[in-house]
Amino acid sequence: MSDKIFITEETIDGAESGPLADTTVAVKDNISTEGVRTTCGSRMLEEYVPPYDATVVSRLKEAGATIVGKANMDEFGMGTTTETSHFGPTDNPAAPGHVPGGSSGGSAAAVAAGEADVALGSDTGGSVRCPAAFCGVVGIKPTYGLVSRYGLVAYANSLEQIGPFGRSVEDAARLLDVIAGSDDRDATTRSEGDDSSYADAATGDVDGLQIGVPTELLEGADEGVVETFWDAIADLEAQGAEYHEVSLPSVEHAVEAYYVIAMSEASSNLARFDGVRYGHDADAEGNWNETFAQTREDGFGDEVKRRILLGTYALSAGYHDKYYKKAQDARAWVKQDFDEALDEADVLASPTMPIPPFELGESLDDPLQMYLADANTVPVNLADLPAISVPAGETDGLPVGLQLVGPAFGEERLIRTASALE
Repeated sequence: MSDKIFITEETIDGAESGPLADTTVAVKDNISTEGVRTTCGSRMLEEYVPPYDATVVSRLKEAGATIVGKANMDEFGMGTTTETSHFGPTDNPAAPGHVPGGSSGGSAAAVAAGEADVALGSDTGGSVRCPAAFCGVVGIKPTYGLVSRYGLVAYANSLEQIGPFGRSVEDAARLLDVIAGSDDRDATTRSEGDDSSYADAATGDVDGLQIGVPTELLEGADEGVVETFWDAIADLEAQGAEYHEVSLPSVEHAVEAYYVIAMSEASSNLARFDGVRYGHDADAEGNWNETFAQTREDGFGDEVKRRILLGTYALSAGYHDKYYKKAQDARAWVKQDFDEALDEADVLASPTMPIPPFELGESLDDPLQMYLADANTVPVNLADLPAISVPAGETDGLPVGLQLVGPAFGEERLIRTASALE
């Protein structure tokens, strides 16, 4: 189905009471749900049923949420359109005939279509913020370590975070309140020791707020997207905020660094899917090398194979220092630039995506176009910072999102600012 939103439509009831009682949630299909298929949008895991819940799913249940289905996604989170899914693409409810963004496109589409009140996605290089922008909903990419990744099928461990979608900033923040917090099963989680509510931060008070606008994140963006972005900044100014331009020179190299790191980590993480330990069994004949190759040929789609090959090459003998080490050096530079810019401003603002939603099928034959579309989102993951995408308006009838970036664990500041645009 071209409009597929859910891969698995099974209702999972939570506790009878709690902060999410009477709230329906869609869960991206790379987040483990006990007894319910978790496919990662791939033939490789088409029949995989986890024997345990991810930490975020356990917290949803404890909060009284009702999980209404597993949402479609780009295969193993690799894509910007939700068209690489083994189960077919998802249409965009806010712009029919266009992609919903990716890789968490099914989650954003479920919220935009009213099929779930809120949803969970995962963001490795913009995979929550891109679909939020393309579908006209709110998406939050938390600070790395704020939300447990236990039970998230790994793509690129050092970059990815689980994040919430909502039709309003407060809805998304309410979901973040439930899933945030340290977890003994994930050593990368950190607790700031603050019991305040993210939802309570959605006050819309931006009086005196200093907004930094990185000039590099406007260069090359669609003219209509830029106009809509500046209209949103003017709206914030009218409410008492002030803006000034800042510079992030390192972002020129961010996309290249991101894809070297992400593909290298993907190559390592996906090595386990050999049809013996995990994954689809091609029932091939021959020695182990032949059956291994046939299993992966049958089980993975083209985009996943492309990223595995490129990641393996970047990590291979003789090329590790040339590519992977340089990418990590660029990552440190990106982090430094963001920290310096945030010393001058409370938040940074840019268009979430430099373009409006692609038409379905438009980018499938041009992977480079798809990679470059992530130019405004991937630097945030490299810097381990929080960001939010909030609807800013439309251009030619297509949704445009505004991205706000804050200091580490500055989610409350982002939520307060984003709510001023609603």
